[in-house]
Amino acid sequence: MNWATYIHSDPAILAGKPVIRGTRLAVDFIMRLFATGWTEEQIIENYPTLSHESLRAVFAYAAECLSEESVFALHS
Repeated sequence: MNWATYIHSDPAILAGKPVIRGTRLAVDFIMRLFATGWTEEQIIENYPTLSHESLRAVFAYAAECLSEESVFALHS
């Protein structure tokens, strides 16, 4: 998937945070919804401008970002 079709960054929108194209919904906001237990259907129901493809793009973007960063083990 080419996440750039769905995700972009513009300094005039949310100070340049990556958002879903055509919205002011930041990638991290969508990831937090999933992290708190929202389903894909609940997100689309509450934000009808989103599509299943745009939500998959959020994960594709996050995966690419994480693959380019150093990840450190978390100790509890």
